[in-house]
Amino acid sequence: MNKGGGVGGGGGGSAPTTAAAYAAAAQKQKNLLQRVDNDITNIVDNFSFLVNVARVNDPPVRNSQEAFMMEMRAARTVQAADSLLKLVSELKQTAIFSGFASLNEHVEQRTIEFNQHAERTDCMLAKIGEEAAASLKELESHYYSSIQKTNQLEP
Repeated sequence: MNKGGGVGGGGGGSAPTTAAAYAAAAQKQKNLLQRVDNDITNIVDNFSFLVNVARVNDPPVRNSQEAFMMEMRAARTVQAADSLLKLVSELKQTAIFSGFASLNEHVEQRTIEFNQHAERTDCMLAKIGEEAAASLKELESHYYSSIQKTNQLEP
């Protein structure tokens, strides 16, 4: 019987991209495949033993040792099946958490892109504002120094 060992932990940050992280993921996959193989082998072996012990014999005599062996093998089959179900559950959790991690990574990437775009827009608006202020100042100076303005003030 295999006990589960924290497969679906998934961190909260961005997905790992280093070679060490890929090696860890490959090792994790190898361990999961070994667990699947061991659990299936246990199920098949225990079921085969149950079928062999449960044969119908001509003399219907069963001793307590055979009955105990059948119960023990049935319990082991159930334990291996339970271990396999836990493994499937862990794989589902891993898929969900890794999906969230990649979604979070995508959201963080888009947030960074939008923040950069906002900074560029702010810079562009500040530049446009400065140019408009300079143009307005220049126009005001021309207006106040023009003949039209002085003629309007004299009558």
